[in-house]
Amino acid sequence: MSKTRQMRLTQRHVDRVQRAVADPGPKLLPGFRTATDADYAEAVAGMLATRPEGGFWLFGYGSLIWRPETAHEEKRMARAIGWHRRFCLGPDYRYRGSHDHPGLMMALDRGGSCTGMAYRLPEAGLEQELHRLIRRELSQLPSAFPWRWIRIRTEEGPLTALTFAMDRNSPRYVAGLPDEEVAAVLATACGYLGSMAEYLFSTVSMLESLGIHDRSLWRLQALVAAHIEKLEQRGCDAPAVRP
Repeated sequence: MSKTRQMRLTQRHVDRVQRAVADPGPKLLPGFRTATDADYAEAVAGMLATRPEGGFWLFGYGSLIWRPETAHEEKRMARAIGWHRRFCLGPDYRYRGSHDHPGLMMALDRGGSCTGMAYRLPEAGLEQELHRLIRRELSQLPSAFPWRWIRIRTEEGPLTALTFAMDRNSPRYVAGLPDEEVAAVLATACGYLGSMAEYLFSTVSMLESLGIHDRSLWRLQALVAAHIEKLEQRGCDAPAVRP
């Protein structure tokens, strides 16, 4: 991380909002259903059937950077043109949110550009690795952020990589929220996997350590830190964002 650029959001802020939460189990939204083994098998078969020639690459832009799900034999810093990180996937009542304070997850959305990490998955056991990946990313259907292939740029040349991108037609797509409202959600939401503040802290910390400065997330982490401090002073909760 840059010695001249210190995050406003710290582990101390995260610890203040982090709390133990029991897994409430799947929280299906109206019009959605739980993904099945058959759904996972169909998704993996589709990935393998449409894969480009050469290595099988996966593009990570968020938690896959600081907590990769799959084994990989090579990784490269990569840039996706026409896509950007955005907290636009909601509501999350389970993983990093609750009924009282739904979470707002980050997804890859249209427009701009995004620097992340590309991973080359091993050919040996590839199908098994993809099953691990899809079970992490897909819990309900229809998927709000389905898998797809995108073009990315690396110093070694362009690649086609698998990623998960937001479907703007999904009822789970949340758009148009001011940064202050997004920060209010991230400062309070917590589920059984942890808090949204922890997610943001881990993501920005890792990006900065890699020399990737995401100006939008950098502004957001400062707002979340300030909001947590205000909540402590006022002893009140932030408003929840619902679909």
